[in-house]
Formats: sequence, structure tokens, C-alpha cells
Amino acid sequence: MNYKWLLPIFLLALVTFPLIRADEEAEDVEAPEEPEKPKDLDAMTIEGLTEEEAKELRSNMETKKIGAQTDRMMKLIIHSLYKNKEIFLRELISNASDALDKIRLLSLTDSSVMDSNEELVIKVRADSDNNVLHITDTGIGMTAKHLETYLGTIAKSGTADLFEKIEQDQGSTAVSDLIGQFGVGFYSAFLVADRVLVTSKNNNDEQYMWESDAGDTYKIIKDPRGDTLKRGTTISLYLKEESQEYLQPGTLKTLITKYSQFINFPIMVWEEDTEEVEVPLTDEELAEEEAKEAEKTEGEEEVKDEDDDADIEDAEDDDKDKPKTKKVQRKVADYKLQNTVKPIWTRSKSEVTDEEYNAFYKAISKDSDPPVAKVHFSAEGEIGFKSILYVPKSANSGLYDDYGSKKSKSVKLYVRRVFITDDFSDMMPKYLSWLVGIVDSDDLPLNVSREQLQQNKLLKVIKKKMVRKALDMIKSMKDEEYKAFYEHFGTAMKLGVIEDSTNRNRLAKLIRFASSNDEKELTSLEDYVERMKEKQDKIFVVSGNGLDQTKASPFAERLLAKGFEVLYLTEPVDEYVIQSLPEFDGKRFQDAAKEGLELDTSEKSKESQKELEASFEPLVKWLKEKALKDKISDAAVSSRLTNTPAALVASAYGWSGNMQRVMQAQAYKSRADSNNNYYAKQKKKLEVNPRHPLIKSLNDMIQDDEDSEIALNNAALMFDTAILTSNYDLVDKAEFASRILKIMYANLGIDKNAKVEEEIFDEEDDEEVDDTEEVDAEDDEEEPEVEEGPDDGKAPEDHDTYEKVELDHEEL
Repeated sequence: MNYKWLLPIFLLALVTFPLIRADEEAEDVEAPEEPEKPKDLDAMTIEGLTEEEAKELRSNMETKKIGAQTDRMMKLIIHSLYKNKEIFLRELISNASDALDKIRLLSLTDSSVMDSNEELVIKVRADSDNNVLHITDTGIGMTAKHLETYLGTIAKSGTADLFEKIEQDQGSTAVSDLIGQFGVGFYSAFLVADRVLVTSKNNNDEQYMWESDAGDTYKIIKDPRGDTLKRGTTISLYLKEESQEYLQPGTLKTLITKYSQFINFPIMVWEEDTEEVEVPLTDEELAEEEAKEAEKTEGEEEVKDEDDDADIEDAEDDDKDKPKTKKVQRKVADYKLQNTVKPIWTRSKSEVTDEEYNAFYKAISKDSDPPVAKVHFSAEGEIGFKSILYVPKSANSGLYDDYGSKKSKSVKLYVRRVFITDDFSDMMPKYLSWLVGIVDSDDLPLNVSREQLQQNKLLKVIKKKMVRKALDMIKSMKDEEYKAFYEHFGTAMKLGVIEDSTNRNRLAKLIRFASSNDEKELTSLEDYVERMKEKQDKIFVVSGNGLDQTKASPFAERLLAKGFEVLYLTEPVDEYVIQSLPEFDGKRFQDAAKEGLELDTSEKSKESQKELEASFEPLVKWLKEKALKDKISDAAVSSRLTNTPAALVASAYGWSGNMQRVMQAQAYKSRADSNNNYYAKQKKKLEVNPRHPLIKSLNDMIQDDEDSEIALNNAALMFDTAILTSNYDLVDKAEFASRILKIMYANLGIDKNAKVEEEIFDEEDDEEVDDTEEVDAEDDEEEPEVEEGPDDGKAPEDHDTYEKVELDHEEL
């Protein structure tokens, strides 16, 4: 036996029993204020009828059940299906557009269904006095049976039925642009309305009225006002208190522009305005005017000749003929066209002028400047769609702010010219988020509420095609146009190389770098490869913080001296780009600041390098095992330095100085922090320049005395300078400063034990201090004295001891 019918009763008991007990326990509690009386829905006005006539009409309406469980389904649709209540207007306008399309399609085979000169239009009018919003169309309309079938049953779509009928009759998909296939869009009206009244007239029936308040019944009756629509439908929404904003013409126009501006049919919005007009004066106003003129001229003596008198008489006669008027302000109201921007993407490219393309761009972007490039295309195959994409003249100031968390809102998705969304990441990648345009598909499946896309697979197909078209558009720019474009969007192209592995090769041809070949003009990788030396097999790069610092890098010295072109990586993103792009046109990248740089491959050069390594082996061993054993991973004789005595070289997969600076400057933490710290703390390899006099002198010195204090100090100072010239950060800046001070003392002939002159305060200063701190005198007496230096009053013997005294003071 099936006991499912008991479940609703059980749930009802669970809910109501505590309420009954609560009422019994609260008998002595003061009764709360009575709530406001609900609105009398039956008294709501109906155009053309008085309040009493409206009440009588509703009492005479035939009441019918919506259908088994359909009322519950309606509540689910209203409260759960739609996330954003403002889309009700999109749904109702889309339904009106469907109705207009239906009558237009039927007229192709039966000219009697509508007059040839009849206007197909959608009208939206807000009646703020009665809190009613009307949406009217001159479409196909509905018979009484249609109203009961399509509005009295959830998900019984007239469009779906029309699909079946026309495809059976004509064997085609002529109505593929009708979007009301689910039969639930109409019920979005209850998101904002307490009650909905539908008045409709079909050619095959009289005019009927259908009304519902989203309950389990609806009412229907033949319209006593007669055939006021001729043909079509008016949906009247009796708005909820919290939905009064939709009575404002400004709000309605904004929503129409957002969702429905590309609907095929004109959408007219009722607007009230004030204009200045001239109206004739009344008799009383004329009398007052004449009296004022008489007073003005009375007593004035005029001496004029006869000709002047004649002219005056003629002028007075002319004035008498003209009726006297006044300017007044009066209110005027009329329907005004709202969707003035036409969907030019539906037309062939040959039919659209540049002026139309520019006007369309300005309309959808709100940008006063024309675009610098555009592409208009259509795609067929697994999914069909049409699109127009534009490149703006300049980038928004916040283009790269919080990059990665922002979603593109410049490219909008339409399905059969009805706006669906601009907030999805699967349509365009982040690095192209600045593009402006639209994509419109007739084939893209939506969920029931038309707010979400159903198949990511089809979106990926669209995305792939759009990205390639966008990159082709950018590539086709002329040189001067591309230079201006790259100033604004060059970083975006580099981010694309990092993010988009599929189109990495295409993007690599679009990026530009500063180069030693021409420091004023950026160069492409293609041009660099064309200029490479005959046996050069690598693209040489050097990174730094800005062009000036990068050009001064010690790692570029020998490359430039031997005539190699060097690319300067001056932006923080550049090294990421090179890491993501290991080669270009078969040529691998070589960072001159990392291991693996080979410049002299001839046998003679190799023999010369071996001789240098043998000569400086004592110095290299001493640096690695004694002087800098805790600071470097290795030491070697360099083949990359020309003027600089020493430099720190990162491993092939380690961080250069510039990369380490970029990583440490990142504002946001991530799980990669532990890895970042690992790379940052890695010891570097020290390379020394065997041709530099400092290195030669140090090599000779340590061979005489490995424990020489001068040699050890100079090795430490050489390491510090190598850190700086290699673009790394000093870890112990105080120690470095101490070594510099010692050198300055020696150069100036100052005794390293010379003390700092003691400051002497006069008595007036002491008194001022005492007066200022008089309140705390007792506390000061109780504090123990703190020694400010050694007992003998002398300065510390060396700077290290002085630093220790300062540190102890800070800790205290």
C-alpha cells in the first residue's frame, strides 16, 4: 500500500503543532500591532474601466484550476529558477518578439493575416499612478484556447508547437530565431508583480482577458471593452511594493538597452517630457499688456519727420496683424524608440560601412574614440555563430589591477540577439579581456531560465575561433598602428604567452623587446633571428629593472664586445615570458646571467680559457674553500665579463637577480611561498674576471699569504659588489657599510680607532629638558642608569663592536 499521500499531512503537522502550542502559551502576552491590510487585488484598475467596473468584471470571470501540482511548479519557477528579477523584462520582450515573428512568418504564406503596411512593434508603458507596467505587442495574439493552453499550463510553449507545425508544413527551420522554447519565461513576471493581466486578440477569435495572481487558479473572460487591440497582446503587471523602480522610464530604458537592444522589432517606451511652446494671450492678458504699453508711452514727446511716422505706422499695422503670444512650459508624453542600435553583425561585411562599424562600437563600448582595428566574421560547423570584435584605442587605467580575478565584461554573449551574459570566463581568456565586441549564436543551448549556458564544449569551440580571429586582427595592423597598440596592450600580449599554450607561437610573433640593436625602437623576435650571426644558435637576453639598469648589466659586456645582439628584459613579466617560451624559430633563449653561456667555441679560445683557469686556480680554490665558503656555491674563472671584476651567476633553472627582486615584491601570498624562499636562499656561483687588475692582484696576494686580513676583507667586499652589480639584494647591509667605512678611513688617513666627538649640552638646554620632563622626574630617579659605552669612555676599537653596542641598546 502506498502511504506517500500521508507525507504532506505529516509535514503540515510538524509545522503547525508548535505554532498552536505557542499561541496557547502566549494568551496573556500583549497582542502585537495588526499588520497592514493586504491590497485589494480585485479593485486594481483596468484601463478603460472604473474601479467598480473592474471589480464587477473580475467577479464575472470564469475561474479555472491551473493544473495538478502546477501551482507548486509556478512557485518554484518564480522563487528558484531566476537569480535576477530584472530579467522579467527581457523575458516578456522576448516573448513579444516571438509573437511578432510568428505573425510575420505566417504572413509569408498567407497575406490576409496582416496588412502590408501594418507596424510590428513592442510598446512599454509605465502607469505610475496605478502601479501598473504594460508591455504591448502587435504580434499574432492568442485565442481563448491559447490562453488556457499556454498560460494555464506550465512549460506548454506556443513556440515549440509552432516549430512542429511549420517544420511539418514546410520541412525547414525557418523559425530558428524564436527563443521561447521552454514555456516558462512568461512566469518571470511574477518576480515583480502581485497579479498579471493578459489581454490578447488573435485573428481567429475575439479579444479575451486572462488573469492570475500566481496561485493555483486563473480567471478568463471575453473582454467587455471590445476589440481594442485589433491584434496582439498586452501584459499588465500589477507591481509589488518593492518593485516600484520598474515604473521609472530610466530604469526601463536601461534594462532594454542591456538585454534587448538588438531585438529585430522596434521597442517603444512611453516617456513624459517638458517642452516650451508659445500660446496666444487670453483677453485679460491682452488688456493688461495694452494698459502697460499705454502707460509706457504716455508723456513721451516724440519729434519725428513724416517719413519716420509712416514707417512707424506700417510697423504698428504689422504688429497688430500678429497675434500676441507667451511662452509656457507644458508636459508632453509619447512613445520613443529605444533600441536604436541595429545588430549589424547579422549583415554581410560588404553591406556594412566603416561609419556603421564605428558607430556600433561607440554604442556598445561608450567610448568616444573610434577603434583601431576590427574583425567581423561568422563560423559554421559544430556550432554556428557570428561575431564582431574591436580593439580600443587605449586601455583602461585599471587593466592590470587585480589581474586574474576579474572577468571579462567587454565581450557580450547573445542568443538570437537576446543578451544572455557578459560574466563568464570560458568565452575569452584574461589576457584579451580588453577586447570589445559581441558574439551571437542561434545554436547555443541554454538552461531553462536562459541565464546560464549548458554545454562548455560548445563554448570552447567558440572561444578557440574567437581567440584566433582576434590574434589575426592584431597581427594585420600596420606598423604605426601596432606601435600605438603595443604601448597600451603589449603587457597583455606577453601575459598571453605565459597563459595560452595553444596560441603561444602566434603570440610570440606579436611581443616586442628592447634591444642593443636599436635602443629607441622595440624589436620582434622574428627580426632578431634575421639579424643573428652566422653560427649563433641562441637568443641572448639580459634582465634588469628598467632599460638603463639592464644596459649596464655586467652580463652583457662580453656579448656586446663580441658583436652579439642582446634583448633587454626590462618589464617584470619578461622573464616569465622567456621561461614559458623556451625557444623561437628553433633558437633557444640564453639568459646571460645564468649558467650555460658559451661564447668562444673555437679550439684556440678553449685553450686560452684553460690556461687562465690554471693560472687562477689558487684564487678560485681560496674563494670557494676559505674566504667565501659560506656564501657561494662555487667559484670559477669567467668567460662572460669584460670590465666588471666579478659577478654572481644563477643556475640554469635558478633565479636571476631581477627575477628574485620581482618574486620578493609580489604582494600576494600563495602556496608557492615555500618554493620561493627556497630559490631565494640558494647560493650562487661567483665568477671572476681574470683580466681585471683587482682579480690579478688578489690572486697574487693570497698565494703569498692565504690568511691575509687585507685579502679576506677585499674578497668580502668584492662579493658584496658582485651582489649589487648582479642585481641581487645585500643580505647584511650593515656589514657592507662597515667595510666601506674602513676603506674610507684608510683613504683619508684616519685612525680606525678614532672616536666620535662627544656632544656637549649647555645648561639652558638641560633646564629646558628638566622643565619639559618635570612630571616624570620621580620616575626618572627610580630608573637605573644605563651605560652608554665602555668604562674607559673611548670609542670601540672596531666598527663591529660599535654595532654590537647599538644592537644591545635596541634590544633593551
